[in-house]
Amino acid sequence: MLVSQILKDKGGAVFSIAPDLTLSQVCHELEQKRVGALIVCDGDKVVGVVSERDIVRAVARDGAACLEQPVSDHMTRDVVFAEPAETVAVLMTRMTDRRIRHLPVMMDARLAGVISIGDVVKCQIADAQREAESLRSYIAAG
Repeated sequence: MLVSQILKDKGGAVFSIAPDLTLSQVCHELEQKRVGALIVCDGDKVVGVVSERDIVRAVARDGAACLEQPVSDHMTRDVVFAEPAETVAVLMTRMTDRRIRHLPVMMDARLAGVISIGDVVKCQIADAQREAESLRSYIAAG
């Protein structure tokens, strides 16, 4: 399955924040949106990703005081993107190799969606179920 198909199925909702929000505000947004990461945008430009993991690391380093610091101090700046024509297998490899769980997707120079590790796993499970059903049908017809 391709990234474009996953986005078509799940929708292109993207939760983004400004780089000057505090980590406390980011925590609130993560909880309200029920997601594990937010895309950090300066206008239309993606400048980072902030995840629960980034926040935990900030608290471990700086204590609770970090919660009043801007997200730009703690976000991941080296953003890894997914392309609409990439396959789930390619995403799995990239996510595993880079140890990341969220990939923003750019389409026509705009942010078109986010693919999470959960989306990839869901897709893999659906593919395995389709293959198993196909094999059952083949055996039953034999």
